[in-house]
Amino acid sequence: MAQDSSPAQRTLTVGVLGAGTVGSQVIRLLIEQADDFAARSGARLEVTGVAVRDVNAPRDVSVPQDLLTDDATAVATGNDLVIELIGGIEPARTLILAAFKAGASVITGNKALIAAHGPELYAAAAAAGTDFYYEAAVAGAIPVVYALRESMAGDRVTSVLGIVNALKKEEHKEVKPTGNTFMQGANAGDVPQYRFELGDLSNFENRFDQIVKDNNLSTTRENKTEQNIFGDLLFSILPFIVIIGLWIYIMRRMAGGGGAGGIFSIGKSKARVFDEKKETRVTFQDVAGLEGAKEEVQEIVDFLKNPDKYTSLGGKIPRGALLVGPPGTGKTLLAKAVAGEAQVPFFSLSGSDFVEMFVGVGASRVRDLFKQAKEKSPCIIFIDEIDAIGRARGKNVLTGANDERENTLNQLLTEMDGFGSHTNVIVLAATNRADILDKALMRAGRFDRQIYVELPNLNERKQIFEVHLRPIKTAETLDIDFLAKQTPGFSGADIANVCNEAALIAARKGKTAVSKQEFLDAVDRIVGGLEKKTKILTPEERKTIAFHEAGHATVSWLLEHAAPLVKVTIVPRGQSLGAAWYLPEERQIVRTEQILDEMCAALGGRAAEKVIFDKISTGALSDLEKVTKQARAMVTIYGLNDKIGNLTYYDSAQADYSFTKPYSEKTAHLIDEEISKIIEEQYQRAIDILTENKDKLTTLANLLLEREVIFREDLENIFGKRKFKDPHDIIEEEEDKSSEVVS
Repeated sequence: MAQDSSPAQRTLTVGVLGAGTVGSQVIRLLIEQADDFAARSGARLEVTGVAVRDVNAPRDVSVPQDLLTDDATAVATGNDLVIELIGGIEPARTLILAAFKAGASVITGNKALIAAHGPELYAAAAAAGTDFYYEAAVAGAIPVVYALRESMAGDRVTSVLGIVNALKKEEHKEVKPTGNTFMQGANAGDVPQYRFELGDLSNFENRFDQIVKDNNLSTTRENKTEQNIFGDLLFSILPFIVIIGLWIYIMRRMAGGGGAGGIFSIGKSKARVFDEKKETRVTFQDVAGLEGAKEEVQEIVDFLKNPDKYTSLGGKIPRGALLVGPPGTGKTLLAKAVAGEAQVPFFSLSGSDFVEMFVGVGASRVRDLFKQAKEKSPCIIFIDEIDAIGRARGKNVLTGANDERENTLNQLLTEMDGFGSHTNVIVLAATNRADILDKALMRAGRFDRQIYVELPNLNERKQIFEVHLRPIKTAETLDIDFLAKQTPGFSGADIANVCNEAALIAARKGKTAVSKQEFLDAVDRIVGGLEKKTKILTPEERKTIAFHEAGHATVSWLLEHAAPLVKVTIVPRGQSLGAAWYLPEERQIVRTEQILDEMCAALGGRAAEKVIFDKISTGALSDLEKVTKQARAMVTIYGLNDKIGNLTYYDSAQADYSFTKPYSEKTAHLIDEEISKIIEEQYQRAIDILTENKDKLTTLANLLLEREVIFREDLENIFGKRKFKDPHDIIEEEEDKSSEVVS
């Protein structure tokens, strides 16, 4: 029988390089579908060899054992078609080139090889006249797309989605959709299960159509573009939404805490309205001392409570009151008491609340503040530290500069007394620098009253102690009069600090009540600083310090107008190596002899060093600074010098003469001479006093070296009773006499 040479009888030998996961499935399909392929294509595929590294290694049962061989070259060169599935670049490249030389066609799924040597392989296949195919992707071990051999020559890569219709097969059960069903707007079954990349789309379509035509396939190709309007719209506007949200967040942070209105509320007032329901009410009973100031502010309270009482007679309610005084005297506390007593809306803010980095914000906040106050009138506005915006205009300002502070002040002046002024709104302000305030702010019609809140006197300090000692557990023997005497020049805040510090000291000592000693320690701690017992001093230094402090104590004890001694110590405290505490007289006016006695007592330390050691040290720096200021004040301010005469060179409006002085060079020379003369006279006077009492000075210094701390009683034992009465004793005697007359 003659051999049939029809295409159906034609056999194509196939050699497979690699039998891994993908290779095993390809071999299985080639064997299983050989008949189907022959029926459709007219050629039978026959696998003749499978090249592997280890023939004996366990592998998929679908690969016939008799086809396995470790001779890859023989497989590559002895077949019509070679399928390369070993992966990697080498030896795959070498074997494919050998196959081309042997006249074999090649199919590969090696993407790395194509990316690295694609042009070389294309050229080798063309030279040999064979076909070269490569798969772009593999789905379930099935080569589903073959791209043209020219597709890697700089063509545009396009995404292609494919749906496998055999989802129910075992090999596809674990496959998950690669798309988003929500964004696709379709059923889960319509979402692609496999996604792969290919070269130029036109080349792919042409090659696809050619394969279908050449092989008489029934495969169809459909190009379908799906759109999700909602998803596209969301993706287009989402960046803008994020940017707008971020901008709003930043603006709210800039506005301070993200309050209502955000950046748009920056010109609104930051005043805090006092709410007696939520906050502890402060009354005049909580304000000790300050009797004169309380009397004046009580009138303001009465104005607000009974305005008709005054307006019926044609009077006008005062516009404002300015509380002036040193720090810690109770200005803010007094304003809080006014709010508690008046029982009217109380707006509280600081002068710095008007200040902002943006131009015009301060003036805007002033307008908004008075607008709110008018709506709730009658009411009180309290501006603490008004010097932040009320400083005199026209100083230290660059020409043509837009001074935001001045704009704020101008608006405040207009609101307080101008065409648009508000009625029944009283402005309270507090400052400790009234000398720098603008004159327009201080005139009548704006701040009609200036209430001076001064440092408390003896009786007022006693009242303040009684207020601050209420929550503190004190010993029954504690004498409040004694505490008031020991704290001359202390403000209300200082006294509050003394009480608190005494309680802390008592707690550290483990005591159940605060006694006199804890208060004395608290005063020492606040005035002098913490004791530094660990500081190392040589015996010579301790002796010098002892005589220095003893000199102060001796001179002050023997002079009439010097402050009497309370306590002397040579224990280092703060920055000082020794310290002495005195009880100064609270004078309203000071005479020449009183100043001279104080200067002499201050120079007693240096004078003692001169008398005892015939040497002086640097330990008198603070003393020299004090007496120099006193002497200069006598000559240039108070007119207490005979040669200079009844002149003062002090100007309250311009206290600092940095560049020009209001006197000639000749007068300046005379001033320096007189200052030096006054100081030297008092220094010599101190030397004379200590020379006369050298033995008592030595006794006092030795006692100080021995005990480190001495008190008034020790001086009385050495020098005897003081010849002069203490000012406090004189005041107490007069008070006792007056009380007897009243009774």
